[in-house]
Amino acid sequence: MDPRDTTLDGPHGPLLVRVYPAASPVGPGLVWAHGGGFAGGSIDMPEGDAVARAFARRGIPTVSVDYALAPIAEGSRYGDEPRDGAHFPVASEELAFALDWAREHAGEWGADPSRVAIGGASAGANLATGVVVRALRAGTALPAHVALAYPTLHAVQPEVPEGLATALASAGLQDQFSPPFVRAMYENYLGGSVDAADAVAVPGLATEGELVGFPATTIVTSEVDELRVSGETFAASLEGIGVDVRLTMQHGTRHGHLNRPEEPGFEETIDAFAERLAG
Repeated sequence: MDPRDTTLDGPHGPLLVRVYPAASPVGPGLVWAHGGGFAGGSIDMPEGDAVARAFARRGIPTVSVDYALAPIAEGSRYGDEPRDGAHFPVASEELAFALDWAREHAGEWGADPSRVAIGGASAGANLATGVVVRALRAGTALPAHVALAYPTLHAVQPEVPEGLATALASAGLQDQFSPPFVRAMYENYLGGSVDAADAVAVPGLATEGELVGFPATTIVTSEVDELRVSGETFAASLEGIGVDVRLTMQHGTRHGHLNRPEEPGFEETIDAFAERLAG
């Protein structure tokens, strides 16, 4: 079934979402956020479009959210022309709005409104996690499941173990997500210092008390990826308070493997998420 675009009257103005219906729905629905360091990416990139199509083929209607991007400064690593953008909490609030909207309309796509999940890749996984942290804090409805692909959840990176550091160096990726780069990425998103960041923007800052009640979660990391330590650390925090969390590492992959559907790891990662969503 062909995807269809809908422009919502979002919390910060028009918000585009793209709905991918499933020919044979199996119950759950999913709200999905692409990655791109908060300032890049789009729903047209494979991490948005190919991923949503893959979930729909597995019977999971998916809503891909064209959330507002952070600014791009002159000479940044994003490779685009400098432009203005939106700082936190705009994208986070847009994703939360899309989740509420998806619950209201899930029945139209053959999905169970009580089984609508949220997920994302990289920075999109951060946004999805932040939506949950906000809902826990406010006591509002939670998604049925949380699906995180190679998430970034810490503005100050946890220490990289020696084995991963060696693998990153061998692949020439030791500077891809260095601590200074990650910190700068977050400060660009925040529009200020990470030292005053809220756990909705940097979920790795959430205390155990703030995470109590977190929904069942599936985290898939890339093997040769410095951000792997962020996903692993967050998974350990959830596990420590009894959350149903499954953490897997997709062997033979590097960061952003869902943005390369032709490479190994794409289908396996979607299957890992779909199994848990439909379970």
